[in-house]
Amino acid sequence: MIQDTLKITKFNKDLKNNQLVAISGGQDSVFLLKLIENFYNKPKLYKSNQHKISYIYIDHQWRKDSYQQVMHIINYIKLTKRKIYIYQLPTHILSEKLCRIYRYHIIIKHAIKYENKIIITGHNKTDKIETFLNNFFRGSGLQGTTSLILQSKVGSEIYLLRPLLNLKRDRIYWTCKKFYLPIWSDNTNYRYNFDRNRIRNELIPYLKKYFHRNIEKSINSLLKNCYRDNEYIKQSTIKLYITSKHPLYIAINHCKLRKQNFTLQFKTLQLFCLCNLNLNIRQNEILDIIMNINISYKYFPIKIQDLNININEKWIYITL
Repeated sequence: MIQDTLKITKFNKDLKNNQLVAISGGQDSVFLLKLIENFYNKPKLYKSNQHKISYIYIDHQWRKDSYQQVMHIINYIKLTKRKIYIYQLPTHILSEKLCRIYRYHIIIKHAIKYENKIIITGHNKTDKIETFLNNFFRGSGLQGTTSLILQSKVGSEIYLLRPLLNLKRDRIYWTCKKFYLPIWSDNTNYRYNFDRNRIRNELIPYLKKYFHRNIEKSINSLLKNCYRDNEYIKQSTIKLYITSKHPLYIAINHCKLRKQNFTLQFKTLQLFCLCNLNLNIRQNEILDIIMNINISYKYFPIKIQDLNININEKWIYITL
């Protein structure tokens, strides 16, 4: 499984560089650790000097036994004779969303500092469905609901791999039991003040019992279709942006935008502001611009932060 995942990536040369594995001590990360060590300890596949693997653990300090869990993970990693890096979040950070932001920020910063080219996480198929439902309730679009994919690029030279994304959690659990892997029981998985726990322990079982027995399979099929649609929109947006932007100035031709679908207009204006201003403008601000070029035809500047988005008969351009 790990071997197949690494083969489908288009950066096999980077396998000789440092790889960082994010673990938590739960069943997914212990299962991932076991697979990685089994895979890389095969001398016929990779020589020992061709790769350097290290592990990283983020301690949220949510539980009273956090220290004991850290020691448990350190003792287990000692068996692999590899390095592990431990980071602690401030104890006052209790928000699930804020902890996730901090966690990814720390992992990426660590990867940049130690020149890790690949970050590997233990997300599985059940996590993918939970993430979809969580983002769906927040009103995320196609990009948000299909954000958990097998591989993605998180920096100019850093790739994120999720090799367990096609495995369900119950299969991982019984495999861990079969091989007597040392799983640390995490009681925060049963705290219902976290949205993800309520989705996992209440919503999905309810949907399976009263609506559709194979609801997870149906959602997974939906996610595949949404992902294909999202990729098509991304490519169409990039093409429209390239053909519409001014060759010299920070400007985009709204005459070409008006001929396109609303979604492409919206995404292209987002991309225009992000590429030229490093600014992720709000939805209502983009809607003001689209209304200007499609409905009112009154060309006047729209104030966004310290910038003026000017619209004339042909171009949308920026002035300070």
